[in-house]
Amino acid sequence: MRNLERLLRIMERLRDRERGCPWDREQDWASIAPHTIEEAYELADAIARADVDAVRDELGDVLFQVVFQARIAQERGLFDFEAVAATIADKLERRHPHVFGDARIESAEAQTQAWERHKRAEREARGQGTGALDGVTLGLPALTRASKLGSRAAKVGFDWPDVHGVLEKVQEEVSELQHELAGSRPDRVGEELGDLLFALVQASRHLGLDPEAALREANSKFERRFRHVEALLARENLTPGEVDMERLEALWGVAKRELG
Repeated sequence: MRNLERLLRIMERLRDRERGCPWDREQDWASIAPHTIEEAYELADAIARADVDAVRDELGDVLFQVVFQARIAQERGLFDFEAVAATIADKLERRHPHVFGDARIESAEAQTQAWERHKRAEREARGQGTGALDGVTLGLPALTRASKLGSRAAKVGFDWPDVHGVLEKVQEEVSELQHELAGSRPDRVGEELGDLLFALVQASRHLGLDPEAALREANSKFERRFRHVEALLARENLTPGEVDMERLEALWGVAKRELG
């Protein structure tokens, strides 16, 4: 706790109107929010790379974002870091009555269901919507939000029985996209592409995969292979822009064989 207190004092000094940092003093909730999101992604990247030192470092950056936002709230007379910590502590105890109370929950699935019931009850108490899709944050990355929407709908029975049903839907959406590409309604192409992406996310959900993680891995694989293609061409003092697609496809095949 000693270093947490130190961090809070550092944040206070950074925001000091006379002796603080000019950049830190100018920030507000809205201006800091993109940095908070960025730090969360950098943490996810460090975890995916299993880089322990980076995970520790990025966790610190995420914590600093919480401290920063809480400090801004404190200056506005709204709440402070202690209130933030108290709120999450209260919520965790409230949502885990099987740990901190007398309730009994025998499985992770039962806990998930209980967690959703608690969240619905909390939304209702705050006067918020209690529909199946209420509470799925608009600010989430689109792939993550699509997965959560599908999961929420599935909890009330609106879902395919298995992944094979989803893949049939994927094929249907591919056909509809092809139809719009061949037609005279270019404004419908984006809509059909969105439907296809949504269906693919539901396939990942049925497979128990995180679509964001799957796409990050695909991005990483593409980057490795393309850089290898560039390296192969560089041996001949060439760049990808100086050769035709047939040559690039052949080198892509080499990259796949050599890198996997």
